[in-house]
Amino acid sequence: MSKGLPKRSEDYSLWYNELVKKADLAENSAVRGCMVIKPYGYSIWENMQKELDRMFKETGHSNAYFPLFIPKSYLSKEASHVEGFAKECAVVTHYRLKNSEDGKSVIVDPEAKLEEELIVRPTSETVIWSTYKNWIQSYRDLPLKINQWANVVRWEMRTRLFLRTAEFLWQEGHTAHATKEEAIEETELMMNIYAQFAEEFMGLPVVKGIKSENERFAGAVETYCIEALMQDGKALQAGTSHFLGQNFAKAFDVKFASKEGGLELVWGTSWGVSTRLMGALIMAHSDDNGLVLPPKLAPIQVVIVPIYRSNEELDAIEAKAHEILNALKPLGVSVHFDHRDTYKPGWKFAEYELKGVPVRIALGPRDLANNTIEVARRDTLSKQMVNLNEVDLKTFIPELLEEIQTGIYQKAFQFRQDNTTSVDTWDDFQKVLEEKGGFISAHWDGSSETENKIKELTKATIRCIPLDQQKEEGSCVYSGKPSSGRVLFAKAY
Repeated sequence: MSKGLPKRSEDYSLWYNELVKKADLAENSAVRGCMVIKPYGYSIWENMQKELDRMFKETGHSNAYFPLFIPKSYLSKEASHVEGFAKECAVVTHYRLKNSEDGKSVIVDPEAKLEEELIVRPTSETVIWSTYKNWIQSYRDLPLKINQWANVVRWEMRTRLFLRTAEFLWQEGHTAHATKEEAIEETELMMNIYAQFAEEFMGLPVVKGIKSENERFAGAVETYCIEALMQDGKALQAGTSHFLGQNFAKAFDVKFASKEGGLELVWGTSWGVSTRLMGALIMAHSDDNGLVLPPKLAPIQVVIVPIYRSNEELDAIEAKAHEILNALKPLGVSVHFDHRDTYKPGWKFAEYELKGVPVRIALGPRDLANNTIEVARRDTLSKQMVNLNEVDLKTFIPELLEEIQTGIYQKAFQFRQDNTTSVDTWDDFQKVLEEKGGFISAHWDGSSETENKIKELTKATIRCIPLDQQKEEGSCVYSGKPSSGRVLFAKAY
């Protein structure tokens, strides 16, 4: 039973949209372009937050919170920044409503116009750097490493749950440093933390790299990124970390007194991941039966489903189930015993399969008599009978969860390997992109003109210049001009 999910092979986009809704992750809201994240979906996001927040704090970052509203004049202080976000900004012009003359509707009070219009934050560099001017006076105040968990608004015209919505949740880190070298080190550190999180917790293999100038964050000197490949052969930018140079320090006059007694501009970084990671999690691992969740992020890692005909049988099963719960919970395993009598076991099996619960335990009277349990894995859809006289669940279940976590990663890694193709000619580039998709490793002459032309002709963009790029003399796949190495192209979300 798959609750009527479309097949990925027939309509990947419809499959994704239906899965998000039927697995109770999110739904479209009454506000156009915005979403409601439902409790099950939000619990996955909370698990992501928890692990990322721990990683941030372990590397010396602190959480703070900055205003949702940004004075419009702030955006114009950094020219490339405003140019990059101008088309997505929501603007607040008035601060009051009033009843219409006929009393039948509410209208904007024309007398309540703001002296300066406010932007609903699309990102917080400007308002944070205006604050840093007050916080940073001396080299003793550096480095300053701040993160905030927040919502942002980017007025997208074409929206898709988790992947692209007018409002979304994210974290954004903003750090200030005394030297260029320290800021670059921070930028690379955060890219590596994102990559570690993606691979160790999401089971998502990523390519670490640098964005081309065309794809760089507005206002950054350099953008580092992690890129992932989805099952439909499209790439997804899973996280970015930006070396801002002194651009925002110049814009907001953020200077510090150096040890030598001089006055110097601060060096900056910013970095972030968003609820787009939810989209990556879904698209990288899930199948035609529903979600496949890596155990490290699953809200429920193990579910126990009783199979019974009488209340007496249920009582006996419940006692055994609680014995299992009491053995596993102290180990940090998230276990749920579903004793609802409003649904049959078959319905529950399908429901937990749809929601991607990594391990399902079925427990019936015969199992009690034989001291056995039926264990089903969500990732492989395989089942096995486990004799509890011979197997210690305290060892078996954690090892099984680790095996599932590793298996999910390995499957996604193999998919990426199988769908990364090196090409040397323009004909092969177009053919692979059209017939296979995935990452295309090809030579590029380094010019924005060529990059724009390739995008115009194929909709493929340079996802990144891999950090492990090998120096390799060649000819640009499109222009034929000299190239010193390959970059990764793909169609992307």
